[in-house]
This record gives sequence, C-alpha cells and structure tokens, in this order.
Amino acid sequence: MYTTPFVSLANLARRDRLLRAIRGYFQNAGYIEVETPVRIPAPAPEEQIDCPASEGAWLRASPELQMKRLLAAGAERIYQMGPCFRRGERGRRHNPEFTLLEWYHTGVTSDVIRDECCQLIRHVTRELAGGTRFVYQGTIVEVGGTWERLTVREAFMRWAGWDPVGDWDADRFDIDLVERVEPQLPRERPCILEGYPAPAASLARLDPHDPRVAERWELYLGGMELANAYTELTDGVAQRRRFEEANAVRGAAGRDVYPLDEGFLDDLAAGRFPPCGGIALGVDRLAMLLCDAAAIDEVRAFCPPIGSLW
Repeated sequence: MYTTPFVSLANLARRDRLLRAIRGYFQNAGYIEVETPVRIPAPAPEEQIDCPASEGAWLRASPELQMKRLLAAGAERIYQMGPCFRRGERGRRHNPEFTLLEWYHTGVTSDVIRDECCQLIRHVTRELAGGTRFVYQGTIVEVGGTWERLTVREAFMRWAGWDPVGDWDADRFDIDLVERVEPQLPRERPCILEGYPAPAASLARLDPHDPRVAERWELYLGGMELANAYTELTDGVAQRRRFEEANAVRGAAGRDVYPLDEGFLDDLAAGRFPPCGGIALGVDRLAMLLCDAAAIDEVRAFCPPIGSLW
C-alpha cells in the first residue's frame, strides 16, 4: 500500500526542473554521468545502515563502491543520480527508497568538493527560484552569501557540552547530534559541519595533523541535513580493518553481516584507486527545500505509509 499515489503535478514538474538543472551543472563542469547496478553483492558495511535483501544480494544504499571502481579504472570526474534503498527508514524526511546524487573528482580533497557543492546549490537555486534565495517553511534561505562552517567539536562543545573528538561515545554522539546540535544550526543560510571524529567516518581519510579527526563534512540547508562528503580513504589495509570492525558491530547487534567487496579492496591494495574527493547529496530533500515541502511524500510519488517495513 501507498499513502498517496501521486504528488501534485506542480511539484513533479518542479522536481523535473531540478533534475535537469543538476545534470546541466555537471555537463558544464566536465563530468560524465554513469550508471552502476542497483542490486549489488556486497554493500559497504556501516554500523547503522541496513540494505534490503534481494535474493542473495542487496539493494544498494549508495553506489559508492561501484563508482570508486570506475575511478580505479581511470575515470576522473563522474556523477550518478538514481535510486537507493535503506531498510527501516520511513518518516517525514525519510523513505526506504530515495534518490541519491553522488559525484567523485580525482586529484582533489573534500575542500574542492565543498566548492563544487556550493556552485551546484547556487546554480539550481537560480534555475528554480530566479535568484540565490528561496523560502522554506517560512524562513528565507540565502545561498549566495557566506556559508557558515563549524567543526563538530565546536558545535558539540557549544550545544551538547562535551567533546566527541577527545571522548568518543557513539550512542551519545548520535543522540546529541539529532537532539541538541542539529536544531541549533542556522536555517537562513547553508552550514557546513566539518571535522567529524574518526570513528564516525569509515570511508574517509584521517586528518594528517590530527588522526582523531576525519576529513569529512556535512551540509545543512534550511535546517535539514542534505549532503555528506569525504576526502576518500585510499589505504587498503585501513579500509579492510574498518569494514571488518563495522561488520563485527553489526553482527553483535543482530544485523546482516555483509560480505566484503574484494574487487574494491583489491583496487585499494594495488594502488589503483586514486586520491579523490566524493559526496552524496539527497535529491529528495533538495526537492523538498525548493518546493517548500514539509514532507518527502510531497515530492515523491508512491511513498509507503509511515511505519511500514521493508
């Protein structure tokens, strides 16, 4: 069963304009659009992300590992926009099937990806809103000015009263991020939350000046988490260890233990995977922002009822 079979035609038309604007940006920036399998044999093990099973394989939560294998084969700038899946996630901003935009650029760090993300957001805002601002749920959001940047440590010390870099606590971190930190982030302009604790970034390179911190950042827009970016990890030994540690946590919690993607790990071990930056951005949430929609159901057709299980 589904809640409402169709969203408004006006929102579907506006979403179409958004998808066209996204593709236009990447075409002009010299990127190649790629497609990789939706059904995969080995998802990247992450402690809290569950992929729906599919006859001995899984529906992807992200195209990340397959796109990285294309980079190892020689691709330099690639992007993909398509369906991804997460089991047990359904709410006002979540749907078990969602549209993800992911792009990778070799030879750069996440700082360059941040600049590209800024250009993309400004481009699609101009295309859909006619300028660099839009209204979301009564708040004027300006994307053309300075984007605020906060480290995770600064944000948690200010609003949660503790330092997750110096005193890591996974459960406390997840709860305080959602309940104490995110509600305080600015809504009237974009905000970058950067410098995540190393245990909260399983596929990111560690900061060479402080290995307790990873080169990971997240973008918040209109108070909504929108994108997650890394300077990508290229160390095969470290990546295998992180995958094995995540699978151990998953197994202890009664979750699926995923097989490792040995092809991807072989590319890392052989040095075929180049230094690069990458990012995943939620297209449905960006559509919500630019359609002034309070719920994902307003920008996607055929959403299942809240509380339904996959």
